[in-house]
Amino acid sequence: MIAGALTIALGCVSLALVLTLYRLFKGPSAADRILALDTLVINVIALIVLLGILEETMVYFEAALLLAMVGFVGTVAYAKFLLRGDIVE
Repeated sequence: MIAGALTIALGCVSLALVLTLYRLFKGPSAADRILALDTLVINVIALIVLLGILEETMVYFEAALLLAMVGFVGTVAYAKFLLRGDIVE
């Protein structure tokens, strides 16, 4: 039962990943692309967590946590660069 639910969830997250990649490449403005990149990181984190549940190992959860931290810092840096044109003042 859980394996079937995980398979469906992996399919849905993979579809969301593909749609987010489309928005990343097709986005009309830089702000849309930054938002798509942040959403892409969230989708990849969800994919990693689902794979960790499926394979019953803790390594995937640590990787998801590290990716979440790097993704947050990257999104803040991109947004700051977009607003000010400079990351470090």
